[in-house]
Amino acid sequence: MYKLFLKRVLDLVLAVIGFVLLSPIFIIIWFVLLFVNNGKPFFLQPRPGKNEKVFSILKFKTMTDKTDNDGKLLPDELRVTKFGTFLRKSSLDEIPQLLSIIKGDMSLIGPRPLRVRYLPYYTEEEKIRHTVRPGVTGLAQVSGRNLIDWDTKLQKDIEYVQNLSFALDMKILFKTALKVLLRKDVALDNESGMPSFDEERMNKPKA
Repeated sequence: MYKLFLKRVLDLVLAVIGFVLLSPIFIIIWFVLLFVNNGKPFFLQPRPGKNEKVFSILKFKTMTDKTDNDGKLLPDELRVTKFGTFLRKSSLDEIPQLLSIIKGDMSLIGPRPLRVRYLPYYTEEEKIRHTVRPGVTGLAQVSGRNLIDWDTKLQKDIEYVQNLSFALDMKILFKTALKVLLRKDVALDNESGMPSFDEERMNKPKA
């Protein structure tokens, strides 16, 4: 009952309440980023959701679009703005994802949505992560976040889907809130500071 119906109801109620309460902060950040990022306050990128249906993830933009002399984007560390660093550390860059939850593309809790190009590289067991809506936070993110490798992250996603329950969601939500308040390991982006998943799998020796 929870997985099929109540989880979506809870997502919708909490996302609407959260967005209403955070709307003044949302407006302030949006206004600041209009100037900091040359009129581009949002970051959008296609990601696979439930049943691998592609949607556009929505976050506040924390990096500029600066390029080198050849027109290639500079490394992330050279494009992150000071305001963007603050947004990441406080997890405020995630606020727009409440709109994705309201729309039905995402859930508060679930496997974090990764790149579309990674789809061919999941094992059959790992593909279970796409049988539920992706989340703003998840079991992998409260189990070390960027301190654990890809295999461990994906194993945590499998563990989450197989044990999905109201109690588990509340536990993850509480741990996420605690980490954000303590500013401990708060980078929700699965790929920050890590080698890309597809390259790692391509270069991984076959068993």
